[in-house]
Amino acid sequence: MSTSSPKPEEKGFFEKVKETIEGIWDDTKDKAEELKDKTADTIDHLKEKVTTEKKTAARKSTTGKKSVAGKAGTVTAKAKTAAADVKAKAAGQAEKIKAKAEDENLKAKKAVADVKTKAASKAKSITAKGKAESSAVKRLAHAKTSRTTTTTKKKATAAK
Repeated sequence: MSTSSPKPEEKGFFEKVKETIEGIWDDTKDKAEELKDKTADTIDHLKEKVTTEKKTAARKSTTGKKSVAGKAGTVTAKAKTAAADVKAKAAGQAEKIKAKAEDENLKAKKAVADVKTKAASKAKSITAKGKAESSAVKRLAHAKTSRTTTTTKKKATAAK
């Protein structure tokens, strides 16, 4: 006969909170990495686009080289500003995600602390109630035994 229970062991509140926090943290890290990868891809795409535009500009005739150089410069400047904008947006999003994760983490820690304090106060009140009931029962038992002994003594003295 086996001593193990067929039911799975249930997780406690703190393990569930811990797993929830770990899940949130992992998701946040994954999102930050995805944003970083998307930003890098966008920058690479813009660089490729600028390079192809530079190549087409270089193939034009020599009479139009000055205008092509000017266009390439503006395209490069636009690409640089677009890349800077994308980087700034990505950094802003990453900061928002980090702040949100920290906020959720603080909320979870606060909830854990609240549960601990409630559990401690509940344990104290239960202990106090148990002590009070125990002393009441002891007083009652003492009163009954003292009544019994006094009646026994009276009977004993009456019998002599």
